[in-house]
Amino acid sequence: MKEKKEKQKTLVILDAHALIHRSYHALPSFASSSGEPMGAVYGVSSVLLKLIRELRPTHLAAAFDREEPTFRHIAYEDYKATRLETKSDLVPQFEKVKEIFTAFGIPILEVPGFEADDIIGTLVTLFRGGKDIKIIIASGDMDTLQLVEGLPR
Repeated sequence: MKEKKEKQKTLVILDAHALIHRSYHALPSFASSSGEPMGAVYGVSSVLLKLIRELRPTHLAAAFDREEPTFRHIAYEDYKATRLETKSDLVPQFEKVKEIFTAFGIPILEVPGFEADDIIGTLVTLFRGGKDIKIIIASGDMDTLQLVEGLPR
């Protein structure tokens, strides 16, 4: 009798903050029939559906930044001081994206005092030792490249 080959586990970690910003800036501005801005929501939804369809992950998680200062702000007062304020039409789209992730059963990970990058780095470190799981980071943030081992795909 043939033994059934078990599907390799795949964890896709969504850098939600980076994906939302990238979608917002890459797509034309458009709104729902009620006038709500939806460009970033549409972009992230499209990326999510493509990732699910093409990668068929066994596990998904979405890491978000929080609004309050992080330990880096405490250590260095000017941390991200030159960063522009988030546009007012983008702000409500963060909650909409969280609603979509929740509807898909995707855990939303936020930790006070830490950024999404920190959460992603922690997840990669925790799961890296397990050879039975492939880790994929979906992000437009080049900082996450430091987490890549071997040859990136």
